[in-house]
Amino acid sequence: MKRTNPASPPARNASAAPASGKPRPAFPARLDTGAAAPVNRPGVAPAVQGRSTAPIAANTAPRGVGMDSVAVRHAMVRKLQAQGVSHPGVLAAMQAVERHRFVDTALANQAYEDTSLPIGLGQTISKPSVVARMLELLCQGREGRIGRVLDIGTGCGYQAAVLSHLVQEVYSIERLRALHEKARDNLRAFRLANVHLLFGDGMPGYPQGAPYAGIVAAAGGNDVPQAWIEQLAVGGRLVAPAVTDSGQQHLIVIERHAHGFTRSVLEPVLFVPLKSGVS
Repeated sequence: MKRTNPASPPARNASAAPASGKPRPAFPARLDTGAAAPVNRPGVAPAVQGRSTAPIAANTAPRGVGMDSVAVRHAMVRKLQAQGVSHPGVLAAMQAVERHRFVDTALANQAYEDTSLPIGLGQTISKPSVVARMLELLCQGREGRIGRVLDIGTGCGYQAAVLSHLVQEVYSIERLRALHEKARDNLRAFRLANVHLLFGDGMPGYPQGAPYAGIVAAAGGNDVPQAWIEQLAVGGRLVAPAVTDSGQQHLIVIERHAHGFTRSVLEPVLFVPLKSGVS
């Protein structure tokens, strides 16, 4: 389901059962990256298995040619900074991940422009500025890598790859099988041991991995599903688009505290509709 944004083609898809205890999933839990599923301990994010994927510094010396050049991504990152993105970890992750490897070859020359691009099945990869904005909101005010994060709407896998540099563990769920398979193919070469791809309905979240330090979604419904909110850990943060009283989608940030939640409504965005079921 991944992903998009203000005044551009709709972004990605996603797709509510309360997270009480450890219920069985509404779909087969498939971890398709080859990494073993971590043992879930309530309130404790599992240790990252295999090698870690440390962020690459945004000022890495240019190398490579064409779309493989670090300089091309560095130019994209400079534009993100000019638009107000300042979180050093997010900028480093955007620098590190080769966006052109997640779009069709015919569109590779547009990969580092600030635009959404089609990825098939009527879905898009979000603008770099939207990905960076949402992940900055997710990480804002937190030191180092945050814990386990649920990524609702894998799409082509780009956002999951960026998240892998920022968090300890990524569970990324996609309701469209063809996109789930595409993301698995796209991510295979990166060998990201802390990314777990799931095929299934994202509307109920993924209770087996809860509680989450963060949840980020790439599709917007009439409201944020209660199941997602319930799966946040204390201190956790959720970033997702949703329709507000104005009738327009806005970015919503929900934080869970020891005695309740806070909800912030931010700028207008345009994402694909949140849907349930698998296809």
